[in-house]
Amino acid sequence: MKQTKDLKIAIVSGAFWEEIVGNLEKHCLEVLNRKGIESSQVDMVRVPGSFEIPLAVKKLAEKNVYDAIITFGAIHKGKTYHFELLANECARACMDISLEFGVPVIFEVLAVYDIQDAVDRSTQIKENRGAEAAFTALSMITVLSEIQ
Repeated sequence: MKQTKDLKIAIVSGAFWEEIVGNLEKHCLEVLNRKGIESSQVDMVRVPGSFEIPLAVKKLAEKNVYDAIITFGAIHKGKTYHFELLANECARACMDISLEFGVPVIFEVLAVYDIQDAVDRSTQIKENRGAEAAFTALSMITVLSEIQ
């Protein structure tokens, strides 16, 4: 396995619901830092919204330099079918990219019926989805290095 100092991680976040996404990023970066990942080892990309996340993820995966790519966003159920379209297509595209390029794409685009659920998942200390994304990325890097 690569040394921690040699890992490279990307974070792609949708800019919609700025407070939620910002908290997810903050908690993720805190965990990565505690685990020995310096800020210089993490590339951050912001896109307008969750639907734009997969294209940025694909462009990053094509570079073949990242050990993991983490995604953050929030999609809130309104009165139209828009919610389902965004959530389903974003998730499927990120999975497809992960499989195509063999890089873990950690999917933490929160699809919620009540926006408070996303706020809770991005701010609470226990079960924080930003922190969980960091742990999952590092775990998958380890698992894949053991398989290879």
